[in-house]
Amino acid sequence: MDVLELIRGGSASGEKVFAELGAVAPDAMLGTWRGGLFDGSEPMAARLVKMRWYGKRFNDAENVEPLLCLDDKDEIHSFDGMGMARLREMSHRGLVSAAMVYDTQPIIDHFRRIDDDHVMGAMDAKGVGSVLYFHLTRVW
Repeated sequence: MDVLELIRGGSASGEKVFAELGAVAPDAMLGTWRGGLFDGSEPMAARLVKMRWYGKRFNDAENVEPLLCLDDKDEIHSFDGMGMARLREMSHRGLVSAAMVYDTQPIIDHFRRIDDDHVMGAMDAKGVGSVLYFHLTRVW
């Protein structure tokens, strides 16, 4: 299965692709990642597009910038309206893998490994009822 092609082409459900991927260690998430949406139909997807979501920055396990956005000059900045996050290892759907836990929001992003420079995420926001699937590509 060429996961990157499925993500780019949108020919499979995010849930199906995510379920077939393996674990990623929390320390493998360190760095800055550019994000993309797997399926733009989820309610949170419209908010991310409006915010001009760029990606995520994992400085260390205790210091994660969960929402990097582009400003009107296309410069990257950390959106502080949703607080910071922490990187943990958690069990999700039968697999222990890296997860990002927001400090002030009832949100956990679970990650699965595509390869060393690509991961897929599942944003689980309590009370929303749907999962937002996204992908990240390592920038540095």
